[in-house]
Amino acid sequence: MFDTIIIGKGPAGITAGIYLKRANLNPVIIGKDFGALEKAEIIENYYGFLPITGVELAQKGQMQAEKLDIPVYTEEVLSVEVFDSIKIKTNLRTLEAKTLLIATGKSRMQPKIKNLENLKGKGVSFCAVCDGFFFRNKKIAILGNGQYALSEAEHLMNFSKDITLFTNGKNEPENVPEGIKCVKDKIIELKGTEKLNAIVTEKSTYLSDGLFIAEGTATTADFAKKIGIITDEHDNIKTNADYMTNIKGIFAAGDATGGFLQISTAVAKGALAAKGIINFIKNNK
Repeated sequence: MFDTIIIGKGPAGITAGIYLKRANLNPVIIGKDFGALEKAEIIENYYGFLPITGVELAQKGQMQAEKLDIPVYTEEVLSVEVFDSIKIKTNLRTLEAKTLLIATGKSRMQPKIKNLENLKGKGVSFCAVCDGFFFRNKKIAILGNGQYALSEAEHLMNFSKDITLFTNGKNEPENVPEGIKCVKDKIIELKGTEKLNAIVTEKSTYLSDGLFIAEGTATTADFAKKIGIITDEHDNIKTNADYMTNIKGIFAAGDATGGFLQISTAVAKGALAAKGIINFIKNNK
């Protein structure tokens, strides 16, 4: 068992991992990519570096962590379970730890589909674990084409045998569970006023009682909703002064907590979150 699982290998996650390791703890870092840092073409305002690309800076950070023998896995996190310990399932393995640090960056933008905003909570959901039970034996749709969407589909199969995966114009994923239908057409509009009743694509209309949004990879808001973490109206995770969330042993840092979204502040939050984790573990032996 690890002392801490860190989800996110950007500046906040890597920094926290380094501080934890130097405190003689045993962290592991998981991230599918480098997040927003990967998209930064040139960085000119970070202390100690002449102009550098975001990818180069991210690679240097990961190398620094690996030099301390911190495991850094380039994998996609699919689910988080909180019981006596914390269990994380990725596309390749399951890991267990005493604490968790969420450093996944900002949530992705939701798809631009007509009437989607109006039907949130009225058939449109972002969390299969939270809301799947309400769609027992009903027509369920899932929007997405990656491992995260397939993971949500597997959970929803516990409640219905009528499940359709909409890839919204993208390629159909591999290993779609048997019995799940796939529609590759681009979604134009959602029909319904008091509740969702149909999904309109470029080519046809499909009756549906529920639509679960699972595009891309799971991010801050997704993990928070699944395990009961409190967020604000902008999906920023709320923490106390030690960067712990409302759930004991679960911390958050970096852009996931909002504020001034800069590399320098992400690094600072990662260090302070690590300090909070160190104190928490020391006081809960």
